[in-house]
Amino acid sequence: MTKKIKAFQAGDNHITFSSLISQVMIGRNNKATYLTLVLQDDSGTIDAKLWNAKPEQVESLKMGCVVEVTGDVIRYGEELQLKIEKIDIVSTDPEMQIQYLKQSPLSVEQLQAGLQSYIDQLNDEAIALIVSTLFERHMQAFLRYPAASRNHHEYVSGLAYHTLCMLKMAEAVCGIHPSLNKDFLYGGILLHDLGKIIELSGPVVPEYTLEGKLLGHISIGANLVAEAAKELGLEGESVTILKHLVLSHHGKMEFGSPVLPQIREAEVIYMIDNLDAKINMLDKALENVEPGHFTKRIFPLDNRSFYKPKEK
Repeated sequence: MTKKIKAFQAGDNHITFSSLISQVMIGRNNKATYLTLVLQDDSGTIDAKLWNAKPEQVESLKMGCVVEVTGDVIRYGEELQLKIEKIDIVSTDPEMQIQYLKQSPLSVEQLQAGLQSYIDQLNDEAIALIVSTLFERHMQAFLRYPAASRNHHEYVSGLAYHTLCMLKMAEAVCGIHPSLNKDFLYGGILLHDLGKIIELSGPVVPEYTLEGKLLGHISIGANLVAEAAKELGLEGESVTILKHLVLSHHGKMEFGSPVLPQIREAEVIYMIDNLDAKINMLDKALENVEPGHFTKRIFPLDNRSFYKPKEK
């Protein structure tokens, strides 16, 4: 049985396996061209080097290709790396590509049921109508999309899983601080990243669309809320607050929000979003590190390395 990437160990030589190319970088060394690839299957990823790459390999090995690879696993610093001996393209069929993508820990059915349970708890009429209308239209895409192209929850159904985790965290916070408005929290969380279904190309090797590059998911999401409210004939403070929750959820202007959080629930959404994303980044970085070693530097976390304690 072919090993999964997560099971690779330094010293695994001449192993052959299938994977998806999720990143490609071209480099030159002493006039020779080499490729740095990120290979992935549904268990994890590994950095790989193809030294002395042929021109036809540079041309054909692209993101999204399913490939069969033979190579040696070595340790490079604190990380494992694959030295490629042979690599062949197997397919570019989306149905095959998706087999090599990491999936949400929860099934699509579980995610949909979980999200719907929070939608059903909305009592504010305007917020409930806007949220339910938008999810009736976009639920299927929302359930498939990643939460990002990289950094956090960048896998099939990552967007829905991230959102559901945030909702559960918000529910716990409300249990401690019952004065918080659940309609604002749940409605804002449900819609905060809805614009990503337009910002990103899809679950397979997600890239930014034209709208994603020029507008960004925050403004796209706020526009979706505004359009739904207009269509439903809704206006007033709840509609304005719902837009604000979407616009302010990155917390700071330098992080992409056009306005700062200016109601209590907006600040809480920013903190919960940030916490869930960072925990996911840490989990992802640590899963490929052996106990007693450090992760590689994580740029969104102040470029810090994190230690994985030895198992007792």
